Amino acid sequence: MSGEISRRGALGIGLGMGASLAGATLLGSRALAQPDAKPNPGTTPPPGAAKQGPARKRLVRLAHITDTHIKPELRAPEGVAACLTHIREKKYAEALASAGASGGGDKVDLILHGGDVIFDAIDVGADRVQQQWDLYHKAVADNWSGPIYHAVGNHDCWGLNKKVSGTTGEEELWGKRWAMKELKIKPAANVDTMAFGAYYSFDQNGWHIVVLDSVQVEPGGYFGGIDDAQFDWLKGDLLLNKMYPTLVLSHISLFTATVLDRALNDKRERVVHPALMCIDYGRLKKLFLENPQVKVALSGHMHLKDRVDYCGVSYFCGGAVCGGWWKGPHKECDAGYSVVDLFDDGTVENRYVGYGWKAGV
Repeated sequence: MSGEISRRGALGIGLGMGASLAGATLLGSRALAQPDAKPNPGTTPPPGAAKQGPARKRLVRLAHITDTHIKPELRAPEGVAACLTHIREKKYAEALASAGASGGGDKVDLILHGGDVIFDAIDVGADRVQQQWDLYHKAVADNWSGPIYHAVGNHDCWGLNKKVSGTTGEEELWGKRWAMKELKIKPAANVDTMAFGAYYSFDQNGWHIVVLDSVQVEPGGYFGGIDDAQFDWLKGDLLLNKMYPTLVLSHISLFTATVLDRALNDKRERVVHPALMCIDYGRLKKLFLENPQVKVALSGHMHLKDRVDYCGVSYFCGGAVCGGWWKGPHKECDAGYSVVDLFDDGTVENRYVGYGWKAGV
């Protein structure tokens, strides 16, 4: 890779590290429905939008789920099924109503999955990887019939730890390719190999939705960022869709406060670890300032939730369906998902909802 993404940014990233999901939330609590959903006063309505305040119209309701980490152990398939059932049966209605959301019992139009679909493909052989994907597909088939779109997470990448997984890196489905096959993600048109290219966009009832590939693989590990080919594609995609308010989905956060607790309090590091947040956020911020139709960015990875409003974009880190890897809450964050409402004036409401999962029960 060249340009703003470099190997220097990824030095020292180990494959078996727990750091990829470390950190602590600075915003929010463990409430089942968090009212972190006030319209962002810094956003600008899209061109031609005249409706404001109470007159605005909701165009899209979606569920943002992330970090399902499905595996045979710890009743993880049952937990993923319970989350999907909670969404399908609109069990979020009471929580949304108590938090002041209008139409709390309305159904979601689609699910956005923020990645780390399976528990781990990094350190295991092919049989274990296929077992996890089969469990995920069964959970979805049995409990959800609507549209679902996926980002690829670091744990979805097969064999990055070659020594432990027994891979060489030359396998047909090595790296992201297996996940892209299972999730039916086609490589972007400007990418010649499926090794990279797990990014795409689509329109949903007046909103433009961009799914980015924020996991950059290099020898010895991975880091958060957007490769140069993808960045050029993103520039072109936003240019062609300036008339629509836009949502961006990624696995590793483009920008998040959840990294600060670790960086400011862990004496061993004193910096933001490059595997925890996109290291090229600077150029992304500039691009979003040039494209004020970008209103919201959703992410996962940290198993924590926060909201950061910055330079006209609302950044939400979306907790985790698995909580603390199916062992209970992760720090301040219960197992849950977010219900996200997108409005015609470019505003957004995001509420984190627990689905009542009890580890070990």
